[in-house]
Amino acid sequence: MKFRLSVLAALLLASSAYAATPKEQLAADTKAAATRYAGDKKLCSEEGDSGRRMQCLRDARTEYDKALAAAKARAHEASQPAAACADCGEVIAVTSQEVKGESDAKGLIAGGAVGALLGHQVGKGTGRDVATIAGAVGGAYAGKKAQEKMNAHTVWTVRVRYTNGQEASFTFDKQPAFAKGDRVRKQGTTIVRQ
Repeated sequence: MKFRLSVLAALLLASSAYAATPKEQLAADTKAAATRYAGDKKLCSEEGDSGRRMQCLRDARTEYDKALAAAKARAHEASQPAAACADCGEVIAVTSQEVKGESDAKGLIAGGAVGALLGHQVGKGTGRDVATIAGAVGGAYAGKKAQEKMNAHTVWTVRVRYTNGQEASFTFDKQPAFAKGDRVRKQGTTIVRQ
């Protein structure tokens, strides 16, 4: 077959030039398809065998029809108003905050035991008992604070303003790859780049 470019390929080349409206683009695409079809028919007429010539003409017509259908579909799609994305928005702020860690009985017990042990080594008699109790109380407090510090972590909050004007916040345990002004879309309980 002597086709150098299919009508569809020629249409794609022609449509790469910008037309102001879908109607103008359709006219340009239709003209490009007709020009390519005329060239293909000329190539087909040079075929010496009548069976191959007829097949060439049928193929050229099929390509031309496909190109017209594609051009019409694109024009129809381009003329439809863009659907508003209700879950789309823009990042308006990214902030981080240190969250105080929590403590449980383990920190109190471990700290109290260490404090009592150290307090028991101080003094004699009643003084030793007072030191043991003071060491246990002080150790429990220190154990609680140490566990809170160990469990402290940073939380990042990303605030998003949706296209409808509503705002939402999303929290992340790790620093997110979003910055103010990024276009995002809600996906489940989080957001992704748009």
